[in-house]
Amino acid sequence: MKPLAHSLHAAVDRRWLLPLAIGSALSLLLLVALTTFPSPFPSTSAPSSSSLFVEHKLSPSPPSPTAEASPPRIAFLISGSAGDASALRRVLLALYHPRNRYILHLDAEAPDSDRRSLAADLASHPAIAAAANVRVVDRANLVTYRGPTMVANTLHAAAAFLWGHAGDGGSHWDWFINLSASDYPLVTQDDLIHVFSKLPRDLNFIDHTSDIGWKEFQRAKPVIIDPGLYMKKKADVFWIPQRRSVPTAFKLFTGSAWMALSRPFVEYCIWGWDNLPRTVLMYYSNFISSPEGYFHTVVCNADEFKNTTVNHDLHYISWDNPPKQHPHYLTVEDLDRMVASDAPFARKFHEDDPVLDKIDEEILSRGVDMPTPGGWCAGTRENGSDPCSVIGNTSLLEPGRGAARLQRLITSLLSEEKFHPRQCK
Repeated sequence: MKPLAHSLHAAVDRRWLLPLAIGSALSLLLLVALTTFPSPFPSTSAPSSSSLFVEHKLSPSPPSPTAEASPPRIAFLISGSAGDASALRRVLLALYHPRNRYILHLDAEAPDSDRRSLAADLASHPAIAAAANVRVVDRANLVTYRGPTMVANTLHAAAAFLWGHAGDGGSHWDWFINLSASDYPLVTQDDLIHVFSKLPRDLNFIDHTSDIGWKEFQRAKPVIIDPGLYMKKKADVFWIPQRRSVPTAFKLFTGSAWMALSRPFVEYCIWGWDNLPRTVLMYYSNFISSPEGYFHTVVCNADEFKNTTVNHDLHYISWDNPPKQHPHYLTVEDLDRMVASDAPFARKFHEDDPVLDKIDEEILSRGVDMPTPGGWCAGTRENGSDPCSVIGNTSLLEPGRGAARLQRLITSLLSEEKFHPRQCK
């Protein structure tokens, strides 16, 4: 740290460091706020004057139909960078279901040609074109690894899902799941939707703990600047010499950056009917690896949501012990352990690793360049045709062995021994 401190001292007058940190926080808040302003499309009814006043508790939007009335819908954000277009396409096809919503984001490092090619390729699939439920972000965000721009990108996608793809006041969905081009499903969407249809729709699957340990010294006290908040070119985060105290206005939590969040909680993070989401967002704008803390800290400090957490990220991830910065890349040798974990997702994978072909063949029953089949597929398989080129009844589910595995995991997570005792501790 000494050479870095000396170089920064030589390059930047210390009087400007604090304003720079504050400026980056305000930039992040403005970046997110711009995505959450009301739609330019006219509303069907004018808000009452009482809605202009801040309340600690507001009535969230009406819940989606009950499990008995309609299966849930999942909103997926799948993110990647330069060179990830092909992997994003494969992950999308493995996850595809006409009931769901999808946003694919190739960050600003990827050329525009990759985004155009990906969008055109997906639009050529008959089912995807008919359902119109996949959006490739054309105005990409600059995303810095371990920086708060990753949180801003997630909030941007969440806001887009809330408004709907066409600014029509929102689309129907029940959970928001963030994935990357290095993730892959271990269950079909029929499996996932079937199991989630039995759950309360306010549950938030988020791995978390308040035992931040070494992260207090290495993450909570240092102050970082993410150039992605104010520069057009990507650059790594940098540290400033000053350090700060651990917050006392709220309690810090940390955990996995991968999660499945309920719509009510996502609305709370975006609309923020009290000031907690914005306060925590500004704090994490100068926090290294903020995706591993922002949502965790908000949900566990919000009285309305702290009892809705399920302490799991729904992933199989192979870490060193103690964990290093990155997990192992998974291969065919890991397949049995992935399946035995009962998790619906796994990471990280190299693009087109042979283990992905095994998952397609043995778990998803997915053909090459085809969506994972389900009860909604109404086409023919004759002559190698894609049965999912025609959309049938999207509420018809055909759960398989993956549903039994996932149900076993969920039953364990919601048991008396694991559910409430592991919430926000």
